[in-house]
Amino acid sequence: MPESRYNAIRGVLLDIEGTTSPISFVYDVLFPYARSRMRQFLEANSGQREVSMELQELNRQNAADVQEGAPNIEDSNGAMVETAAEYCLWLMDCDRKSAPLKAIQGLIWEHGYRNGDLRGEIFADVPVALSRWHAQQRTVAIFSSGSVLAQKLLFGYTRSGNLTKYISFFFDTRTGPKHDPESYRRIAAEIQRDPGSLLFVSDVTKEVAAARGAGLHTALAVRPGNPDTASSDHPVIHSFDELVLN
Repeated sequence: MPESRYNAIRGVLLDIEGTTSPISFVYDVLFPYARSRMRQFLEANSGQREVSMELQELNRQNAADVQEGAPNIEDSNGAMVETAAEYCLWLMDCDRKSAPLKAIQGLIWEHGYRNGDLRGEIFADVPVALSRWHAQQRTVAIFSSGSVLAQKLLFGYTRSGNLTKYISFFFDTRTGPKHDPESYRRIAAEIQRDPGSLLFVSDVTKEVAAARGAGLHTALAVRPGNPDTASSDHPVIHSFDELVLN
């Protein structure tokens, strides 16, 4: 396999879906699991403070989406939880990166990971690379559209054990959109690294372009099941084993 060499890299920022984990795990396992339990979870937990706050945030964003055909969240006759669940499923159908939806999904997955229904699926080269970078004292961080909780669960419950010990920072879209260079500048500031000393790896061309626009080094992950990226002008890798960091 060809190697991609990078100099003066002090930190690695990673996407999850299609980069550290198969796209199929997200779409064929995690999403159906949350979808099938959405209504039951909200009915059982809507009174909890954390869930109630996310429902309030969903209600705030619902007004604009109703104009696009979303179910209207009704707060009358006890129907709010039912229509909020319908709205969450509508957001999932639209593949929307809604922060409150992602938070609720994370809470549902938390139960699944803890009771053994779910196990985080990652590519075989990932645990070795995380361990290597940690031993080299490079900062390892995650930036994903999934909630921080969902990220920690995925890496915390893998067949290779708990990998969160190798990861210093987790960022979701509450930091900012993944297609916006400013999001990567915020992350660099948060982890106290110069953007030029960071490498961002993702399977999405628009994301690596945004990171490059913020001054980060980039690599485009081409994993099984990922879309064709033959036209990309970013360095392409098929495994983290191809990354040579100096």
